[in-house]
Amino acid sequence: MLPRVLEPEVMDSVAEARDYDAMDHSEVNHRFVGDFLGLGPNLRRVLDVGTGTALIPLLLCQKRSEAHVVAVDYAESMLDLAQRHVREAGFDRRIELHRGDAKRMAFAADSFTAVISNSIVHHIPEPGLVLAEMLRVLSPGGVFFVRDLMRPESDEQVRHLVKTYAAGANAHQQQLFEASLRAALTLEEARGLMESLGIYGDAVQATSDRHWTVSATKTA
Repeated sequence: MLPRVLEPEVMDSVAEARDYDAMDHSEVNHRFVGDFLGLGPNLRRVLDVGTGTALIPLLLCQKRSEAHVVAVDYAESMLDLAQRHVREAGFDRRIELHRGDAKRMAFAADSFTAVISNSIVHHIPEPGLVLAEMLRVLSPGGVFFVRDLMRPESDEQVRHLVKTYAAGANAHQQQLFEASLRAALTLEEARGLMESLGIYGDAVQATSDRHWTVSATKTA
């Protein structure tokens, strides 16, 4: 098994933000939003943690007119692009952008009817802190839906995934994807973290050749 190799916690250069935004996330994002909506969540107040350039909140609001999303990221360059996207889509009243540290969010406990996150966990050296914070701000009965990359077992698998899913990307984008794969958790590590937070059983599953997903309802 490959060791976990951490990458920078915050992607906050203009070049990184632009390269990330220019990558084709459409298939992954549509699947994420479709799987989340399939859980029948209350969309009155959704929190998206590590929103990047707000692509998932935009898609969610496009699909459901009742959706209102608070979107958090720590990278100013990402949020600058997110603000542009939100304004151009006309969703200023339905998507709120906030800059903040996902490990210490400025929201009261039980504030959100659903908490979602796509691909933030691999950026965090101690991801349990972020997962615990997400659960803190989720109201009882709310949907907790988190998806992230899954660390491959070998260098050969890393190269295969980069070739398969980033073949059309530029060199920097391919480098970002490879670094993210190497920084990700294994399925077993993700399950261990969730068990430490009181989420057991089949809540954490491998949902593609490169993703794990946790889907649960907060009970208390």
